[in-house]
Amino acid sequence: MRYRVLACDYDGTIAHHGVVSEETVRALKKAAQSGRKLVLVTGRELHDLLAAFPEADVFDCIVAENGGVLYEPATREERPLAPPPPPALISTLHERGVHPLSIGRVVVATWEPHETVVLEAIRDLELDLHVSFNKGAVMVLPDGVNKKSGLEAALHRLGLSLHNTVGVGDAENDHAFLTVCECAVAVANALHSVKEECDWVTAQERGAGVEELVERLLEDDLESLGAKLTRHHVLLGRRDDGSEVTLAPYGSVVLVAGGSGSGKSTAVTGLLERLSDRGYQVCIIDPEGDYEGFDSAVIAGSPEQPPDADQVLQILRRAEGNAVVNLLGVPAHDRPQFFLHVLSRLQELRASTGRPHWLVLDEAHHMLGSDFEPAGLALPQDLGSLLFITVHPDQLQRALLERVTHFIGVGTDAVSALESFARALGTAQPEIGAAPEQQGQGLVWFRDHPRAERLTMPPGSVSRRRHRRKYAHGELGPDKSFYFRGSDGRLNLRAHNLVVFNTIAEGVDDETWLYHLRRGHYSEWLRDSIKDPELADQVATVESDASLSPAASRRRIRDLVDRRYTLPA
Repeated sequence: MRYRVLACDYDGTIAHHGVVSEETVRALKKAAQSGRKLVLVTGRELHDLLAAFPEADVFDCIVAENGGVLYEPATREERPLAPPPPPALISTLHERGVHPLSIGRVVVATWEPHETVVLEAIRDLELDLHVSFNKGAVMVLPDGVNKKSGLEAALHRLGLSLHNTVGVGDAENDHAFLTVCECAVAVANALHSVKEECDWVTAQERGAGVEELVERLLEDDLESLGAKLTRHHVLLGRRDDGSEVTLAPYGSVVLVAGGSGSGKSTAVTGLLERLSDRGYQVCIIDPEGDYEGFDSAVIAGSPEQPPDADQVLQILRRAEGNAVVNLLGVPAHDRPQFFLHVLSRLQELRASTGRPHWLVLDEAHHMLGSDFEPAGLALPQDLGSLLFITVHPDQLQRALLERVTHFIGVGTDAVSALESFARALGTAQPEIGAAPEQQGQGLVWFRDHPRAERLTMPPGSVSRRRHRRKYAHGELGPDKSFYFRGSDGRLNLRAHNLVVFNTIAEGVDDETWLYHLRRGHYSEWLRDSIKDPELADQVATVESDASLSPAASRRRIRDLVDRRYTLPA
């Protein structure tokens, strides 16, 4: 279920002349019975609302006074969300003949044409207040308090997200909360300016329009509106002509493939940053410790300590929290089973909250490989929004490949990665436009399109310190380790991380050190296994400097590694 919350305005939306019809109340109860939460967002003062609307307890939360007060009908708890009105303002408005004048717990309200007097009083008293309008009503509130801030407070209380919310309204003061909802709906009687900003306008007015919305919610979770819901699409990349290609933030299953060092992580990190900046919650399953520097995320697990599923869920229960599940502390042979355990727990959370919005699986072939049969059986029917990354598309579960909606090949071998994907699926390869030729470009295929095209994919705004802890102190596999063997192969000294590399480098004889140095083995290892092309280029410069003594070249390479990985930040 995508839409977990229905947020409604009151006057002019569910109510006509202040009264909610029995039919509309029944529709709201049906929405609640479907497992959705209901939030009422109104400019009315709470006592006035409850007197006019005896069935208000159908709502889980009520935001009153245009965002100033939060009320929970189940507990009858009422909480102001801002300070009370300044006494100086109230006395000044009385003195200047403003009538009627209503004083709430946070709001001060009157009617047009008193807005000029109100604005002058705020200016003269130098108060940090603003005025909001609602079809002739004039409401004074602290700066930053509006229906959006009130709805956010209600959702925080419920542990739910704006990205799982559909909002419906009709008037000026509804703009604030409608535009931040994942789906914004205007009833047919709404102001023209409100209709223009919304994703859908009901055919019916007021309560009948809300009934129409509930019917569509229950019928298909608004899936039939998908083509109209483009406001929250996220930039994927730009074509050669500069035009943008965007990604739907819900229901996309994205496969990113490419060789080691191709730029997969850079492209993925940029996309994840853009999703996170939009408020979508992300959970990254990180087998290699690559996402230690991902902004706004809390890391569960370390090279020394396996992550705990309960800890991961605790991070994600806050709608604002992103999580990185670091699997370095989990033995490689145990990771597939551990991932399935975490996945089952994440599915429970998604079933109740719709979050995390995006599940990201790096090095997916290690956990969803074609040779691990339980993975195919355990995959949920609804994958939600999923992004998974691999070097080997043909080694993944076919059940997973079949659900891919977007393929992204990164690097100069993008075409062969696409061929591998199509071959594994047993499907015809799409027509290919220009292939990627430089860093930052990708070959993108929307599965429902006949053609794959080249895009330039923006990198993340913050440079990530790749693999720092893992490569400095972790346990690299035998295939990723460096071996000091010498010219005759009599040595077999394995460096399974950078600290050990520096230690062994200090102790080996000059002949062994120079044997690997002159052949560029150190920079090759840093580029291919440590995946740090910048450090590799720096080390390659040392390797090519024949004037350096063995001691000097050791010292320079040690210093380069230390500065980047092993010295305190």
